[in-house]
Amino acid sequence: MSKYDDLKQCMPMAEFQRALSGKWKILILWYIFVYEVRRFGELQRQLGGITQSTLTKQLRELEQDGFINRNVYAEIPPKVEYSLTELGHSFVPVMESMKTWSEQNLLRQE
Repeated sequence: MSKYDDLKQCMPMAEFQRALSGKWKILILWYIFVYEVRRFGELQRQLGGITQSTLTKQLRELEQDGFINRNVYAEIPPKVEYSLTELGHSFVPVMESMKTWSEQNLLRQE
C-alpha cells in the first residue's frame, strides 16, 4: 500500500481543491493580490469572459472560505472593495510558485 492510498493523506488536497475549485478563483485572488484592492467592475473587466453571476458566486465563496475581505462603503451608489485576508496573503507564495512553474513548463519558447 502506498502512502497515497490512505484517504487521510488525500484530505488536505481534497480540501484545497474544494476551496479553490472554479475556473476563476485563482485569477481573482491574483488580481486582488497584484492591485491590493479591487472593485467588482474592475475584476469583471480584467477577467474578460466572466459573467456577473459567476463572479458574484466566486467572490462569495472566497469570502466564506476566508481568502478575501468584502468591504462595503455606505455610499450611493454602494461601493464594494475586495482585499486579501491573512489567509489570502498566505496563499500568495503558492500562486507565485504556480506562475513560475507555468512560465517554465507551459509558456516556454520552443
